[in-house]
Amino acid sequence: MLSSLKRCCAVAKTPHVPCAIIVLVALLAPAIAIAELQDLSEQELSEIDGAGIGVVLENFKFSHGTDAPDVDGNQARIFKIGGLKSTDGRDVEIVVNHLYISGNGSNYGQNLSPVNLGRLVTPYRIDVVDGNTIGIRDRAVLEFAAPALMDAAQGYDCMSSGAAAGSGVCSSRPATADFVGERPDIGMQMNVAVGDDRSANINIHAKSAVIDGSYLRLWGDDDRQQMVGQFKLNFQSPELSINACSQDGLSCGSRITMTNFALELAIGNQLQPVFFDVDGTGNFVVEVAAIDRPAPGTIGADGLRGSSDTDTWDFYEDYYTNPDYRSNLHIGNFSVADRDFGSARVEGMLIQHLDIRTKDLAP
Repeated sequence: MLSSLKRCCAVAKTPHVPCAIIVLVALLAPAIAIAELQDLSEQELSEIDGAGIGVVLENFKFSHGTDAPDVDGNQARIFKIGGLKSTDGRDVEIVVNHLYISGNGSNYGQNLSPVNLGRLVTPYRIDVVDGNTIGIRDRAVLEFAAPALMDAAQGYDCMSSGAAAGSGVCSSRPATADFVGERPDIGMQMNVAVGDDRSANINIHAKSAVIDGSYLRLWGDDDRQQMVGQFKLNFQSPELSINACSQDGLSCGSRITMTNFALELAIGNQLQPVFFDVDGTGNFVVEVAAIDRPAPGTIGADGLRGSSDTDTWDFYEDYYTNPDYRSNLHIGNFSVADRDFGSARVEGMLIQHLDIRTKDLAP
């Protein structure tokens, strides 16, 4: 038992890896991760204080069904969301016909191959962290995190399929001729049925996707007696595309393609966390409340710190200049079919108030 614990904790000597590591190895590579582990001495083992769970998936691929009946006439492989009603009382059903995670070059989910998700030095993590270390005072924070970003001198460019070490901040490596890589092709086909009317299939595909540096953090708020959190999504893909096809797949509309797509979405922060709740009617509420102003203090007429109350000035300076509170969207080129509309960019978007509420549409 001690030997197994020592082997498990060996990877915790690396800064980004928690002590408890779960390595899930798919199909044909059961010994790859074991070969990278080394025993720790008793002295080294006594110095390990990590916690949490790290998850690494090697040689992984996933494909979820199709709406076409199998040889026995069953349709058990699709994913449906039911129990909804339209305003005129008809049943509403959301059907996910196809969902896939594959290695590079899947041709929009047609040719699936294995891919690695995370690696031992930068796994996907489930952890409880000290809130004081991330700006959330006196709270234990539950964190679900994607592989961490790295120093640019060691990381990889997040977009380039030929990125080499030292070219960027992403830890996930691209595929090569000899390596399946850690950047999956992902996609989904879905439609909505309202009574007997079914919409066209909506297809969404992302090639060589990277979400390094993304996380969801959750903790409790004493004043409002609610669960609160922070959500950061870093999503980058050399190509993100959307199109619609008929039910039989024979006729498709123009494909909307966004190349070099990079989204940095920040919802909630230390000053304005996002609140999760259920109202009296049973509907979900997601809210970023208006910011609580600091204690009264004056800002000088010249707007400079030297002529202002320093605590007040520092509060607003941090709120309006901290890049971690901002959301950005970059699209290298936006095209519809064979027509290009050039690049698009939204930078520095600050969510100062947000209120999302679900509503029961049944009559």
